[in-house]
Amino acid sequence: MTVKSSFATAVGKSSYWFLHTFFHGGSSLPGKLALRIDPDVLTAFAKKYDLVIVTGTNGKTLTTALSVRVARQKFNHVLTNPTGSNMKQGIVTTFLTAPRLNKKGLAILEVDEANVAMVCSYIKPRAFILTNIFRDQMDRYGEIYTTYKKILKGIRMVPQATIIANGDEQLFNSVDLPNPVIYYGFDNGYQDDLRAPANTDGLLCPKCQHILHYHLRTYSNLGNYFCPHCGFHRPKLTHAVTAVNNQTPNSSDFAIDGHPAHIAIGGTYNIYNALAAYSLGRFLGVQPAQISRAFNADERVFGRQEEFQLGDKTVTLILVKNPVGLNQVLDMITTDKRPFSFVFLLNANYADGIDTSWIWDGNFEKLKDYQIPQFMTGGERYRDISTRLMMAGIDNVWHEKDLTKVINKIKQLPTKQVYVLATYTAVLQLRKELAEKGVVKGGMD
Repeated sequence: MTVKSSFATAVGKSSYWFLHTFFHGGSSLPGKLALRIDPDVLTAFAKKYDLVIVTGTNGKTLTTALSVRVARQKFNHVLTNPTGSNMKQGIVTTFLTAPRLNKKGLAILEVDEANVAMVCSYIKPRAFILTNIFRDQMDRYGEIYTTYKKILKGIRMVPQATIIANGDEQLFNSVDLPNPVIYYGFDNGYQDDLRAPANTDGLLCPKCQHILHYHLRTYSNLGNYFCPHCGFHRPKLTHAVTAVNNQTPNSSDFAIDGHPAHIAIGGTYNIYNALAAYSLGRFLGVQPAQISRAFNADERVFGRQEEFQLGDKTVTLILVKNPVGLNQVLDMITTDKRPFSFVFLLNANYADGIDTSWIWDGNFEKLKDYQIPQFMTGGERYRDISTRLMMAGIDNVWHEKDLTKVINKIKQLPTKQVYVLATYTAVLQLRKELAEKGVVKGGMD
C-alpha cells in the first residue's frame, strides 16, 4: 500500500467512524473522501480479497444478500455492500469498513452496470454473476444492448473469471467469450412453441434479428428461447429451477436441481435471484443442504421488499425502477388474498432515472380487477403517476407530494395491509422519515 493510499484509507475509515457514531449513516462520503486523496485507492484492496461482482438491471441487491448468506456457510469472513451503494464511492467505502484479516477474504459486491469496468481495472474478480438486462434509466444506460456492452467491457478485462449468467436471458449467450460460463435458468415446463407479447423488449434473435420463440417463458423476454430462423437457442443449464410449488407476496417455495428451497420473499423474479445465489454457492463448493439453510434465514433486504408496522398497518415497501420490475411487483402483490391499499411514490432524480415515461409500460390496468379500496400517489412526480392511474381507469386516489406527510396518510388508509411502491430516492426519503420516527433502522443512504 502506497503512502497516498494509506492516508486515503485512514481518512476514509475515520470519516466512516464519525458518521456512523454520531449520524448513524454514511455509505458514500467516506469513499468520496478517500478517492479525493487517492483516485486509485481501490488498488490497495486488490490483494486482500477474492471478488465476486453481482451486476445486471434487476435483482442485484437481493442476489448479493442471498449470495453472502450462502457463502457464509463456508467462509468465515465475507465482505459486502448491504445498503446497495454500488457505484465507485460506495464500493470504496465497503472496503474501508472491512475488518483486518489474517488471510485473503471473500468480497461479494453489487456493482452498477456502468461501474463494472472501473472495478475490474483495479481488482480482478474471481467470478461475475449476471442477473438480467432490461430497459432501465435510458438517460444513463441507453438501450439494453448498450447496457450489456458496458458490462462486457469489464468482463473482457478478466478472461479467466467465471461467468455465472442467467441462461434465460438471450444477451448473455450472444457474445463468444473465453471465460468459463455457468448458466442458470428455469426448467419446470416445456411447450412446443410459445410467443411473447409484441411489445416485449429483447425479442429479436441477437444473431439474425428474427423474432424469438419459446418452449418456456417465465416473464418478459426470459425463458427457454429458440430462433426458428437460424437455430440460436438457450444454452445448456448447469443449475435450474425444476419446480415452483407455492408463491405468495411474502414467500416462495420451489426446487433447484431437485432440491427443495424456500425464501421469505415473493415474486418469480426473486426466485431467479435465489437461483443465481445457489449457482454461486455450488461454484464455491457450498452443499445444497447448506444453501437451503442459508435461504431459510428470515431476513429481508431493506428498501427492496421491506416490511414494517406503522400503527395498525402492515406496510410492505418495494423498490421499483423500470417496467419489467414494476409488472413483476404488480403480479406479486395481486396474489395477496387480503384486502390491501396501494401507494406509489415517484421521484425522477439522477439515481431514479430522470425520464418517467417507463410508468406507461406498467400494467396498472390489471389493478382494477382487485377491488382495491384506496390508492395514493406521492413524491416529486406524483402528478405523473396520478395521471397514469387515471388513464388506467383508477379514480379513488389520494395525492400527497410531501413525503413527510405520506406517513400520516398511510395510517389513514382503510386496510391493514398496505403496499408502497417507490423509486430509489423516494425509498431513501421515506426511510429517513421512518428512521427518525423509530419505525425502521437507519443506514440506507
